[in-house]
Amino acid sequence: MQMQFTLAPEPDAPTRERGRLMFAAPVEFLKGVVAMSGLPPADRIEVCFAGRSNVGKSSLINALTNRRNLARASNTPGRTQEINFFTTESGPYLVDLPGYGFAQAPVAVVAKWQKLLKSYLSGRATLRRAFVLIDTRHGVKDVDEEILTLLDRSAVTFQVVMTKADKVGKADRDKAVAQVMGALAKHPAAYPEIVVTSSEKGDGIETLRAIIATLV
Repeated sequence: MQMQFTLAPEPDAPTRERGRLMFAAPVEFLKGVVAMSGLPPADRIEVCFAGRSNVGKSSLINALTNRRNLARASNTPGRTQEINFFTTESGPYLVDLPGYGFAQAPVAVVAKWQKLLKSYLSGRATLRRAFVLIDTRHGVKDVDEEILTLLDRSAVTFQVVMTKADKVGKADRDKAVAQVMGALAKHPAAYPEIVVTSSEKGDGIETLRAIIATLV
C-alpha cells in the first residue's frame, strides 16, 4: 500500500516547549570526523542532517540551535568535508554530514568523504533519524535519490526537510511539495511528514525542534 505524505503539523504547546528547552540549553561543537574510527562513543541517540552541497544544512543547524555560527556556512559548495558532531544537553548528538553531489574539491577528496558518508549512514546503530534536506527551489534530484535509496537499504528512517521556502512564491512552493511527496512514495524508509522551513525567516524551525525532542 502506498504511503500518504503530509506536511508536519504544528506541535502542541507541551511538545513545542520541550523542543524550545532542548535547544535553549548549551549546544557545543564536539568534533569533526574524517574516518569511522573517529566517531564518538555511541552513548546516546543521534540525528543527522544530509543534503546536497549548498542546500543550507549549516544555516538550518544554526537556526535550529539559535546560534549564529555554530555550524560554519559557506557560499562555496562542498566546504564541509567531515562528519561534524554537536552535543545537546541531555539530548541527542546533532550530526552535520558532508554535502553530496557537486563540490569544488578534487575528485579523490570527494570520493573519500562520500565513502565516509555512506559508511556512517549504513553503520551507526544509534542513528535514530536522518533529516534529508531538499531545496524548495529545485525539489528532489537524481543525486538525492541515491541517498534516499541508501537510507532505504540501510533501514534508516529519514524525514525530508525542505529548505529555503522563502525563496519561492506559494504556487511554486506547493508545486515543489507535491513533487517531493511523489518522489518519496517509492521509498519505504521515508517518514510520512515533510517539514517546510526557512532558516532566514524561522518558518518550520519550532516544528523541527519539537520533532527532534520527541525522538529522545
